[in-house]
Amino acid sequence: METYELVIEMKPLERRLMLYEEKYGVLSEDFYRALLGGQLKRFDEYDETRADFSRWKGVYKTWLRRKAA
Repeated sequence: METYELVIEMKPLERRLMLYEEKYGVLSEDFYRALLGGQLKRFDEYDETRADFSRWKGVYKTWLRRKAA
């Protein structure tokens, strides 16, 4: 995949990440680190938050793969 194609694919992902960052007041990198470190387990009981965190994690992992490429 060409660099410009990766950049084009990353922009919508970055916009989605920004929405989660604004909603929860946390940078995606910090959120992901806390999630992997088991620091967000208390949010598992809240359906909306759990769904958001699951989607946020997926978007961030996709963004990381694009960035690495």
